[in-house]
Amino acid sequence: MGGSNLEVFKNLRYIMFPIAIMYYFGTNLDNRFSVPGFWPKPEETHRIPFEKEEIKAELERLRRKRV
Repeated sequence: MGGSNLEVFKNLRYIMFPIAIMYYFGTNLDNRFSVPGFWPKPEETHRIPFEKEEIKAELERLRRKRV
């Protein structure tokens, strides 16, 4: 058979392979897997009305759009 050096090499490979994969995919995620411009900017999204006047204005706008 191969001896103890072969067994140490095989066990080291079995342990280091998952660690290397996790290290590769776990570091620098923002630059490696990001798509520029995927999420809209806050200015481009709808703003939820919280004030009573804003809610009434939004309801009126939706009514005018529907008719």
